[in-house]
Amino acid sequence: MKLLAFVDLHSNTHDLKKIIEISKKEKPDFLVCAGDISDFGRHIIDIFKTLENLKIPMLIIPGNHETDKEIHELCKKFKFAVDIDRGCYEINDYCFFGYGGGGFSIEDQDFEDLAKKFKKYIKENPNKKIILVVHAPVYKTKTDYLSNLGHQGNKAIRNFIEEIQPKLVLCGHFHDTARTMDKIGTSLIINTGSPGQIIII
Repeated sequence: MKLLAFVDLHSNTHDLKKIIEISKKEKPDFLVCAGDISDFGRHIIDIFKTLENLKIPMLIIPGNHETDKEIHELCKKFKFAVDIDRGCYEINDYCFFGYGGGGFSIEDQDFEDLAKKFKKYIKENPNKKIILVVHAPVYKTKTDYLSNLGHQGNKAIRNFIEEIQPKLVLCGHFHDTARTMDKIGTSLIINTGSPGQIIII
């Protein structure tokens, strides 16, 4: 399966054109947006309309520039887009877990609570390959290191990765760490930045 994963587009028309170009050239099976597709909602409907024309399904979570309600309502309107925030999307042997919003918390009780639900699903579906799509960067990886502050990522997400070992983790939020990747055990962690990158799984 081929993904075009991106994050932190922030209504950037230049990068949106790049996403279109890459999609037409590479023909991914899915677009995956790890949040902040818009700049506080600016031009978000136009962005969805543009991506809809590709006729490629898109899995998406909100970042800190969109509300969960806003993304949920847009995904109801635009049928090519699937809101995976706090849920699971199954395709073949894969399950995409989503957790959007935030990005500013090192400690995160909300994700710890949600992780119990995810772990229950994994226990009941042991053969599924897990892809985790989160907006927050992962604690103590290359995706969360800021030169002036050190590691500022999400510890709860890291704990989940250490225990579950998803095949792939897509994150973002920190623009300084765009295009970085790291590993925790066998889990590959990528902040693709915008306009994103092709990932084959």
